Order: sequence, then structure tokens, then C-alpha cells
Amino acid sequence: MSALRNIGGEIKTLPTAIDGFEHINRYWDPRNKVFAAKLLPGEYYVSTQGEMITTVLGSCISACIRDKVCGVGGMNHFMLPDQVDSANKTWECTKANAATRYGSYAMEHLVNDILKQGGRRENLEVKLFGGGHVLRISTNIGGNNAEFAESYVRMEGLYLAAIDVEGDLPRKVNYYPRTGRVFVRKLTPMHNDTIVRREETYMHSLEQAPAETEIDLF
Repeated sequence: MSALRNIGGEIKTLPTAIDGFEHINRYWDPRNKVFAAKLLPGEYYVSTQGEMITTVLGSCISACIRDKVCGVGGMNHFMLPDQVDSANKTWECTKANAATRYGSYAMEHLVNDILKQGGRRENLEVKLFGGGHVLRISTNIGGNNAEFAESYVRMEGLYLAAIDVEGDLPRKVNYYPRTGRVFVRKLTPMHNDTIVRREETYMHSLEQAPAETEIDLF
């Protein structure tokens, strides 16, 4: 563990991250009086501690997933590559679609790591957020992200406990895996430019990188 000093001078000890998550930005949040992990596009985080996981979503989607019995859980932050098939506008999870393979990879990584930390698949609950219409492109990528996430949860037989997707405004999401509590705040348009630039950069990076297609499930 490493010691942190908050603004008031009180020493706070940052909980040890699970192996593989040391790169995630984690800090003491004095407003919420809790240690927080802040996610950027393409990242995910799993916690066994009483931490808060926070992110800001535009067109991207976050799945907040936890074992409601033991309290281990996490959040991801992803978007699908802009590869919708013009002849088939559906975003059902199919093995033939590279974009949905990427989305499945993002979801399965999160679920897999929760199970590795003692979670049980039958105890998982899912809450979905994001998928707003904020990017300056003609494709409804936010709606595609939301449709994919709902389809994935349904096809995997997971329990969908809450959903708040689409719309025209970005969202700030604070998630507490131990309790399952989520606080969502819609952001005003003045916040949009930073969010749009960040997600456009992420979207372009997805176009340059091949989608991961295989993962060893726990």
C-alpha cells in the first residue's frame, strides 16, 4: 500500500490494486470521501475494496457489473468501432461482426476478472450507462453502443438491474461496486468539446487496431 496525503493534511492509504490494474488513475476523492478509480475510454477496473469507480461518457458505454452477494465488481468504458454493415443495421451479437467481437471482448474481460476475484456468474447484476448522441458523425454510434450492450447482456443471460442510455448529453457516472449504488449526472453542453475530442481520438485508434477476438474465460 502507498500513503497519500489529502488536502486537509490527513494521511490516507490507497488500497492495493488487483494485479493488472496498477496503471489506472486512483486517488482520494475528498468530496465523496472515498478512494476513486477514474476510467478513460478503453479502460476497465475491478475492485474488491470499498472504492468508487468514476468516468465521463459521451457516445461510449459503461457496464457496471458486480456480484451482489460478495460485492466484488467493476466498470468498463468502451465504444464499438464504426463498422456497421449498411446492408444489415442490426447490432445483435454475431460472431461474423468484427465490431461486436470487440465489444464482446470488452465485456468478457470485465466479467472474467470479476469471476477471478471470487464472483459467481449467477450472482452478477449489470447496470448500463452512456451511448449519447454527442459525436460529430452521421453514424448513430452511441445508439449502436447501447444496442450492443443490451443485446450482450440479454444473450449472456445476465441480470440487467438498471439502464440509462442515449439522449443528447454526456454523463458522469460514479459507481460503488460493493453496494451497487450508482450516481449519474447529466453534463451541460459546455463540457462537450473535451469529451468529444477524447472519444474521437479513441474512435480513430480503434480504426487503426484490429479487434481482439479470443479470450480465455474463467
